[in-house]
Amino acid sequence: MSVKPVALATAGSAGLGAATAKLFARSGFRVAVNFNNNEARANDLVQQLRSSTEDARSDDFIALRADLADRDAIYKLVDATVDHFGRLDVVFSNGGWTTYRDITNLDDNIVENDWDRCYNMNVKSHLFLMHASKSHLDKTSGSFIATASLAGVTVSGSSLAYSVSKAAQLHLIKGLAKSAGPNIRVNSVSPGLMLTDWAKTVFPENVPEATRERTPLKRLVTVEDVADQVLCFVRSKSVTGANAVIDSGLSL
Repeated sequence: MSVKPVALATAGSAGLGAATAKLFARSGFRVAVNFNNNEARANDLVQQLRSSTEDARSDDFIALRADLADRDAIYKLVDATVDHFGRLDVVFSNGGWTTYRDITNLDDNIVENDWDRCYNMNVKSHLFLMHASKSHLDKTSGSFIATASLAGVTVSGSSLAYSVSKAAQLHLIKGLAKSAGPNIRVNSVSPGLMLTDWAKTVFPENVPEATRERTPLKRLVTVEDVADQVLCFVRSKSVTGANAVIDSGLSL
């Protein structure tokens, strides 16, 4: 009997992380769901994965706490995943941080803590997670996919610090792809505005509808749209260093 592959989804208990974890489970993966603060939500997702997956064993899905802003915690997270499952085939590096600032107002974008936190989470956490995972992904000819943002492709998004750090993240992904071959593929997804629970609390009420109207497809991106692209990268054996912009055509 073939061994089921293993996927680690960071920031995986809600939003895009949860949608991707569910898609991994439906696609035959065992899944480690990383969370930081909301243990109850993570455990609830694990129970959903167990109950909705045919022939699932109770240990096919686990929740693991780790603060992605802590380098040591990232390495321990990967170790815990491999200790539990015995292998690692896919890492969905979904962690990130931002806060809302008026991106057109320079005075509103010089809060130094914003820049430090954005760079730490949106760049360094992905670097450290790739380094922690590399030896394991080498063994399985695995895949590393990071969540970037349309804000890294064109100056936009929740703040200038966020936009700049996401641009740096895209450059990082290309560098990681060069160093990860020949066995590991490294790619990124760059969604436009997604109406996650977090986004609904941060962006002004008029932003989602205004964004929708500016897109050629007249629709906002959903977490399921992006999860589909993540799985596509997992399955694509000849794609590395690529960034998939998923924005309903907003950037055209």
